Amino acid sequence: MKSLLAATAALALAPAHAQDYQASDDAREIARETIILDGHVDIPYRVWASGEDVGEEALAGDFDYPRAMEGGLNAPFMSIYVAADYQETGGAKAQADRLIGLVEGLAAMHPDKFEIAKSVRDVRRITEEGKIALPLGMENGAPIEGDLDNLEHFYDRGIRYVTLTHSKVNHLSDSSYDEERRWGGLSPFGRLAVQKMNDLGIMVDVSHISDEAFDDVMAVTRAPVIASHSSARHFTPGFERNMSDAMIERLAENGGVIMINFGSSFIGPEWAAWRDEAQAAYREHLEAEGIEDTEEAMEAFSAEYEKTSPRPYATLDDVLDHIDHVVQLAGIDHVGIGSDYDGVGDSLPVGLKDVSDMPNLVQGLLDRGYSREDIEQILSGNALRVWREVERAGKRRR
Repeated sequence: MKSLLAATAALALAPAHAQDYQASDDAREIARETIILDGHVDIPYRVWASGEDVGEEALAGDFDYPRAMEGGLNAPFMSIYVAADYQETGGAKAQADRLIGLVEGLAAMHPDKFEIAKSVRDVRRITEEGKIALPLGMENGAPIEGDLDNLEHFYDRGIRYVTLTHSKVNHLSDSSYDEERRWGGLSPFGRLAVQKMNDLGIMVDVSHISDEAFDDVMAVTRAPVIASHSSARHFTPGFERNMSDAMIERLAENGGVIMINFGSSFIGPEWAAWRDEAQAAYREHLEAEGIEDTEEAMEAFSAEYEKTSPRPYATLDDVLDHIDHVVQLAGIDHVGIGSDYDGVGDSLPVGLKDVSDMPNLVQGLLDRGYSREDIEQILSGNALRVWREVERAGKRRR
């Protein structure tokens, strides 16, 4: 019932972000002067679907150039998201190439605003020049299509991390969202792919994979890994898409980093419960009224339903709780941010509704006693360290 959530997005009375959390001048200065590396922003798929130019002010979505500059977000990983459907229909590699082309086009249209970043050095140079660096990460390993040479192809095109799978099991790995556990973790080819990614200097992303696949990655990899947009399962019991405490501790032992997802369903259990109840209520409504499932019927129902059952948005403070938890569990060196802006619909928390709100995150960290050095580590230092270590590991074998 994903369509119900999409239809209600325009009708939901989302809490205002600015009036609830006000960043100080100090927080805004830190956001402005620090590289902010976000592990996962779904701009390419959004641009492919809508044709928007996010280099100018956009009327929709969570990201555009003016808002990113206002918030200080200057190194967002562009998610080259390839839906699991392509695993059935074919064309996964072609779709990934199309989306990479869209990012290349964005940078070409706005050379004074954006530049694709293929290394940590690129990120530092581009941001020092006052532009937004656009590193690329591929969400779903389906475009590898069973050929390790395709990993080299995507490395040459700028891909610097690969999320091994997405919502369905693929030829690399089982998925946390899929009941089918075809491989019991990684496939034999998936193990080879992890080794090849190590050799090339591509970060292995463990978001979306099953717990057993995570264990396999940890046994195979010789470089640190990332969870580009996952949160702590401690706050969402039973939600395998987030990471358990044991997994976070093992990730830290590996030298890796978990990058906290901002979506309300990742932050607490209330959103998922509300969504399930709303979907059940809509189905009952259709049956009781004897009407078809249409966009108009959905919008009318949603408008009435949310008058008495408003959306239980998470808040900035809830996101901070996840950061605190990882720091207490694994240390300051192993947490970052992976917002999932433009990827989690209308579920973003109060205080972090779009990319312009990054100073609110900085303010929240200051209020919780984090030093400027700590905050810089969370905003980008930890992720850049992992990326640099993966670069070095690749150079040693190539």
